[in-house]
Amino acid sequence: MMKWLKEKWFYVIILLVAIVVPFFVPNRYFFQIIIMSCLFAIGALSLNLILGYTGQASLAHGAFFGLGAYGVAILTYTLGWSFWIALPLSAVLAAVIGLIVGIPALRTRGAYFAIATMCLGEIIVLVAGNWVELTGGHNGIVGIAPPSAIPIPFIGELSFQTQTAQYYLVLVFLLFTLFVMDRLVHSLKGLTFMAVRNNELLAEAVGINTFRTKLLSFVVSNFLVAMAGGIYASLIGSISPSVASLAKTFDFLLYVLLGGIATLAGPILGAFALPILQENLQFLQDYQMIFFGVMLVVVIIYVPKGLMGAIMSLRKKFNSKKVGA
Repeated sequence: MMKWLKEKWFYVIILLVAIVVPFFVPNRYFFQIIIMSCLFAIGALSLNLILGYTGQASLAHGAFFGLGAYGVAILTYTLGWSFWIALPLSAVLAAVIGLIVGIPALRTRGAYFAIATMCLGEIIVLVAGNWVELTGGHNGIVGIAPPSAIPIPFIGELSFQTQTAQYYLVLVFLLFTLFVMDRLVHSLKGLTFMAVRNNELLAEAVGINTFRTKLLSFVVSNFLVAMAGGIYASLIGSISPSVASLAKTFDFLLYVLLGGIATLAGPILGAFALPILQENLQFLQDYQMIFFGVMLVVVIIYVPKGLMGAIMSLRKKFNSKKVGA
C-alpha cells in the first residue's frame, strides 16, 4: 500500500482536490463551468482513444455527443423513461450506429475516413434540425428533467437537483471513463491500438486485424462520448441541433491537441483550460474561432505533444539537472 501511494501520490492529491472542489468554488457560474469541463473531459478522453491511440481522425465526435444528448432527451422528456435507463440505451444506440457506419468507413484510410465521418456528422445535424416530430427541429427540446433520484434503503434517496450533487455525478462518470481508458490503453489491446497508429501495414504483417482493432476503438469511443452527451442534456435541460455540430467536434479536438494527444491527463487538462479561456475571451465574440484556429496551428507546430508534453519535458529536464548536481 505504501509503495502504491509513493508511486501514485500525485494522482491521489488530484482526486482529493476534486472531491473538495465544491467547498471552495466562489460562485454558481464558475461552478457550472467546472461541471461542464468535467463533462467535456469525458468526450475528450473518448476522442483521444480513436485519434491519439489508434490514429484515426474522426470528425463525427460532436455528432455522437449529440446522439447521446438527443437519445436521453427523447427517452426521458418525450417517453417519460428514467434517466438511468435512457442513458445506457442512448450510449449503446450511438455505439451501434458507430458500428454500422464504421464497417464501411474504416475500410478507408487517412483523409477519406475523416471526410466520411464529417459527412455523417452533417447528416445527423440535418436530421436533428428537420425531424420536427421527434427532435423538435431547430427549436430543439426544452424542459428535460435532471437525473432522477436514486433510492437508498434505510437512508432515503440521492437527489441530483443541486449543483454539488450534479458535480459529484459527473465526477463519478469522469473517473469511470478514466479507469476504462487506463485499463484499455495499458492492456494488450491498447498495444494493438498503438501498433495500428504507428504503422498499420506493419501491424497487419505481424498478424493484427487492423480493421477490427480500429472498429473496436471507434465503437468504444462513440459509446463514451454519447454517455457524456446524455448527461449533458439532462443537466442543461434543453438541447438543439448545435449540440451535434462540427463546432462541437472542433472543441473536442482542441481539448485533446492542446492538452496532449495520446496521454490520459492531457485531454482532461485541455477540457479545463479551454472553457476557462473561452470565458475570458467573450469580448472577441465571432473572432473566437479564428483565435483558437491560430492557437491550434501554433500548438501543432511548436508544442506537438500539448501542455502535458511540455510539462513532462520540463520534468525530465529538472530530474536530469538534479541527477547531474
